[in-house]
Amino acid sequence: MHREGDRSEHVDQSRWIAGQIPGAKLLVLPGDEHIPFVGDSERVIAELERFVSSLRAEESAFDRSLATVLFTDIVGSTEHASSMGDHEYYDLLKRHNATVRTMLARYRGREVDTAGDGFFATFAGPARAIRCASAIAEAVQTLGLEIRAGLHTGEVELHDDNVRGIAVHIGARISALAGPGEVLVSQTVRDLVAGSGLTFEDAGEHELKGVPDRWRLYRVVE
Repeated sequence: MHREGDRSEHVDQSRWIAGQIPGAKLLVLPGDEHIPFVGDSERVIAELERFVSSLRAEESAFDRSLATVLFTDIVGSTEHASSMGDHEYYDLLKRHNATVRTMLARYRGREVDTAGDGFFATFAGPARAIRCASAIAEAVQTLGLEIRAGLHTGEVELHDDNVRGIAVHIGARISALAGPGEVLVSQTVRDLVAGSGLTFEDAGEHELKGVPDRWRLYRVVE
């Protein structure tokens, strides 16, 4: 920043300096004071705040990446717990969790969160995420359980160990619509895995709570 009528340094000197720094921009302000916080200091502070805010917005964009999100949960978990009792169901839940984590490791998924009987994981590729979900659904049948699963691919925000963003909400909403043993995916996921050998059947258009528009979903039938 340089005031156009600066009595100590001509504005052309700042123009030259800005020209030597890649990406630098010169902001010429009205006034003739040389010291930034003398005279119209409010304008100087406002421009500094605007600059810092733009940097923060740019940095937050760097923390976004494309990922496939997977949500799973046990169908009828309350009924299982009621019929089995807390201790026996807790043992079953531990075996379920171990099975899910084994499949996540096999298909190189990253566990983000576990709440109750549900898992939230991310994958770098949608095909592996679908195959992992199908493998989990098949594996837990040996435990006498069924899971529902939902997948979506989109940009997510990375904050430490957390993953956030509208893509996460969409994945969770899709999972909630899946039936026992079903793996549901968004059209985005289906389109991305074209040519992978995975097959789907149309599950119709649905409204996803809190998400704009109607979404066409597909059931995995591999």
